[in-house]
Amino acid sequence: MAVKVLIKRKVPREKEKELLNLITQLRVIASKETGYISGETMRNVKNPVEYLVISTWQNLKGWKAWLTNKDRKKIQKEIDALLGTKTAYEVYHYPEKRPVTLTGYGRWEGG
Repeated sequence: MAVKVLIKRKVPREKEKELLNLITQLRVIASKETGYISGETMRNVKNPVEYLVISTWQNLKGWKAWLTNKDRKKIQKEIDALLGTKTAYEVYHYPEKRPVTLTGYGRWEGG
């Protein structure tokens, strides 16, 4: 089941360029990882110092493997030092699809 990882960061203007460079480095490495689907970086329209990164993975196993990648850890450490805070991740998946039945709707059962 696919997962999406949301990462929110507050980035002072003077650190923005360096952060975006580090995020690009992470994405290049992630793109070679098994299970990686896509990533995007967005800036909040109302609060331009707030950034949102959305990373999509084929499954939770792929995301967890990425978390242990030594190159990712090195760059992530640089990001945390740059922003003065530890990055937090929120992982989401799509709800389980349940079959739709028409039980109880007599006119639909059998015609």
